[in-house]
Amino acid sequence: MATAKIKLRTKSEATRKPALVLDRTDKAILRALQRDASISNLALAGKVSLSPPACLRRVERLKAAGLIRGIVALLNPGALEAGMLVVIGVVLDRSTPESFAAFENAVQKVSGCMECHEVTGEFDYFMMLRTKDSESFNRLHAEQLLYLPGVRQIRTFMVLKQVLSTTQFPI
Repeated sequence: MATAKIKLRTKSEATRKPALVLDRTDKAILRALQRDASISNLALAGKVSLSPPACLRRVERLKAAGLIRGIVALLNPGALEAGMLVVIGVVLDRSTPESFAAFENAVQKVSGCMECHEVTGEFDYFMMLRTKDSESFNRLHAEQLLYLPGVRQIRTFMVLKQVLSTTQFPI
């Protein structure tokens, strides 16, 4: 007697949206929006050789599929007194889910923290922080960073020169 093999799908597999296949026009739209998200739909449609209604439908489809998370203005940090970029390596004293969760919750409240990434290697996390200058960083260090939960060690790297910073993904 032959037995049938049945593959059970997990709940997340069953509810997951099918992957959106990007064609050349979708990629051109994404590249154009990465360069200038303030472009009008009419101008964007002209760049990608679509009618404005067809272009708008494509952009809305890309948003619905989660490829476009949001549209923002990129501000000049120096003009806003946040010209100093600081990279901070963090080592936690324990490698438990609770200590990681407590740190991740607390780091979201640190003034000027732009990014925080859990990493492999010597550190548990890298933070990217913007501040006015070394004096304001010292104040932030004394008032906030020293009180982050579960931290055994903080190593600070003040950026001397930003060689590359982009928000554009290669498409």
